[in-house]
Amino acid sequence: MRTLAHHTQAELAERATRAPLLHIDGVTKTFPGVKALDDVSLDVRAGEVHALLGENGAGKSTLMKVLAGNHQADRGRIHLEGEPIRVSGPHEAKHLGIVLIHQELSLAPEMTVAENIFLGSLPRRALGFVDFRKLYADAGRILDRLGCRFAASDKVETLSIANRQMVEIGRALVFTPKIVVFDEPTASLTDAEKVVLFDVIRSLQAENVGIVYISHRMDEIFTLSARITVLRDGAVRGTLVTAETTEDEVTRLMIGRALEPRSRAQARPAGKMALEVKGLSCGDLFRDVSFGVRAGEVVGMYGLIGAGRTEIAETIFGLRAPDAGEIRRDGEVVSINSPPDAIAHGIALAPESRKEQGLVLSMSCRDNMSLSQLETVSRAGWLDRSAEQAIYDRYAERLALKSPSWRTPVVNLSGGNQQKVVLGKWLGTAPKVLIIDEPTRGIDVGSKSEIHKLIRELAAGGMAVLMISSEMPEVLGVSDRILALYHGRLAAEFDADTVTEDALVQAISGL
Repeated sequence: MRTLAHHTQAELAERATRAPLLHIDGVTKTFPGVKALDDVSLDVRAGEVHALLGENGAGKSTLMKVLAGNHQADRGRIHLEGEPIRVSGPHEAKHLGIVLIHQELSLAPEMTVAENIFLGSLPRRALGFVDFRKLYADAGRILDRLGCRFAASDKVETLSIANRQMVEIGRALVFTPKIVVFDEPTASLTDAEKVVLFDVIRSLQAENVGIVYISHRMDEIFTLSARITVLRDGAVRGTLVTAETTEDEVTRLMIGRALEPRSRAQARPAGKMALEVKGLSCGDLFRDVSFGVRAGEVVGMYGLIGAGRTEIAETIFGLRAPDAGEIRRDGEVVSINSPPDAIAHGIALAPESRKEQGLVLSMSCRDNMSLSQLETVSRAGWLDRSAEQAIYDRYAERLALKSPSWRTPVVNLSGGNQQKVVLGKWLGTAPKVLIIDEPTRGIDVGSKSEIHKLIRELAAGGMAVLMISSEMPEVLGVSDRILALYHGRLAAEFDADTVTEDALVQAISGL
């Protein structure tokens, strides 16, 4: 049994007796051919963190979009502070005190941080002109509260994904909210930024704000929440008191079965060196990095956001030009000046942001899978649809892709299945080296297990895999060796069978 940090049993008992601040009763929502929500009921008390869990596609985001006015329910009622409400749109939701912090960032990149934070409620001077002095001062105070190191006047397009997420969170602090929904808020945050976020959540609790917290990360759920509601296939499968349940029980409710115990494959004799970098440097992003990945092994790359992990991957794949160093494939020095060069040398990259960098969301699953092989699926400038279909059929089956049809736009798939489409796209090029950046970011626990198994199977088949991840359990559970990065340099290399968590944390912290 696990206990909640920062809350005494007396406090938890007192909160448990409070009348619901928010009550969602019997909400049903149907889209063409899909019942997204089926008679869902949920309540949140003042000062409570109520976790909402479920696999991708279980209905979590749909339920929150109904609450925030993005969707209208077919049936059901919503009460706030005991009064029935009907939320016609996001603006009305904010007016009522309901704030949704999206998993998918909804920022205007060309605008400043301050303008994004106060979008829709910009401070005005006489005659309706924006009061920029007040705008930047107010935004600066919010950034200070979040411990951000960037300025209110910075353009959002210049920020990292992690910093953009902090701007999204900052929006919630503009209002005097009654209910705040956090949808995967830590997916892009460093450990230090998570601490700040958790402090913000606890300060909101102290102000009797009700929190709905959506996350796939069990450690966060058991640290923050008082109760957990689990959705599966659009229906509530149970509401549990966090201190009285276990991760195994929550997982069984989420996926309808127990997860197979996670175990790495037994160590195999190392193959030949498939990828090797020596003295690789790129400006201030990373310096003098050297490592190798052998055929048949998974090498994990671990470090804090900003340590240079993604930039190293992008340089190997030809998206960045190195200042110094060399890249070897099968022992031979190769020149990689662009992604086509990397592909020609048998290197593939599944990027960190699958939606922004790995997929064309409006296109079908089949068309996305064939994007990396247009030369082989075209004849005299015309696409060979049968060749495209053969690629899709092969990898949809191999990856156990769950999609209604090859025609389905990838935007309609769950995060785990979108990642499978990305992997199918690159596996079709028959790579010898697969670089996969944050393979399970924003993916539910069941799909994570499938992706981890797939990575191990690819390595067992002789592929060299370089896996970049921010999740320590993932790195420890999937890798054969682990590279620890600190401030753009390789701080240490570990054998995954013998490394301790303490040693890994010390290495990425510069200790």
